Amino acid sequence: MLELRPNCECCDKDLAPDATDAMICTFECTFCAACAEGVLGGICPNCGGDFTRRPVRPAAMLQKYPASAKRVLKAGGCGPASRVA
Repeated sequence: MLELRPNCECCDKDLAPDATDAMICTFECTFCAACAEGVLGGICPNCGGDFTRRPVRPAAMLQKYPASAKRVLKAGGCGPASRVA
């Protein structure tokens, strides 16, 4: 099950569980669309993979399966990444 992380790892923007601008990679690294597309050029700086829009968990399921409250932020900031071979 997805953690639904609460923030962008790059700019620390809040990303609510129903945010339509939350982007994730296959390891669930989470970024806002502006950082994923603009700053990172569509490539995850952690794994080198691409991004997809994070699904929205139906509100009725959030009580039983709540979103994560653990914030993750890249300590050294983030910038354009290159694909990992």
